[in-house]
Amino acid sequence: MSVTLDAIHYYPVKSLSAQKLDSVSLSPGECLPQDRRFAILHRASNFDATAPAWKPKTNFLALVRDEKLATLVATYDPAICQLVLNRAGKPVARGRIDTPTGRMLIDQFLSAYMDGSAAPGPYKLVESAAHNFTDIPEKAVSLINLASVKDIGRVTQAPVDPLRFRGNLHLAGLPAWAEMQWVGKRIAIGDTVLDVFKTITRCAAVEVNPSTGERDMPLIKALKTGFNHVICGVYAMVVEGGTVTAGDPVRVLD
Repeated sequence: MSVTLDAIHYYPVKSLSAQKLDSVSLSPGECLPQDRRFAILHRASNFDATAPAWKPKTNFLALVRDEKLATLVATYDPAICQLVLNRAGKPVARGRIDTPTGRMLIDQFLSAYMDGSAAPGPYKLVESAAHNFTDIPEKAVSLINLASVKDIGRVTQAPVDPLRFRGNLHLAGLPAWAEMQWVGKRIAIGDTVLDVFKTITRCAAVEVNPSTGERDMPLIKALKTGFNHVICGVYAMVVEGGTVTAGDPVRVLD
């Protein structure tokens, strides 16, 4: 069975919803364009917006603690730097976040909407040109094997939405858990080459339903009891850039 790239996703704002792409250009040593470009800062964070450097997710609002974030659907248009936040199918905040007024509108909404979070407010949207607000300091793309997700559903006895794992590239046609054997190898997707360097250890964020914001599935327990690990997916660094498109073949090079 041939392995293919099934879907491409990026997450403009850390812990908010995905945006789907038909194709994307990848550059060596970089994440997907616009992926985790922004994060939501809380008052107890030690992130310094004037001298941005990578910080752990505890410095920002995150699904592992702030599941209410999943009730917001974020749409970002990089051409005009506009972020729209929707709830229940209706826009609730909109702002050109390259302007002080637009950023203020987003910050005011988030501070009111997320009031009561364990992380103290007010909250502020921050960005960095130097790094991405991913869970690891390395600039990488994350790969999710859809067969592995389906196998987790065998243990939970209920379908598992792959979007719970917030990966960039979804792969089809690969045997369940075969991606774990790719660590230390290079793979080609279309005309790009990626170096797979690490498996992805999961936290309780995956237990949050990406549509409802409810903690409705004990996936960490399911991974531990069913597979004796809490891994789903792998990280890869882009070593040879190019364009990847949904449907592209995926193959192991070494």
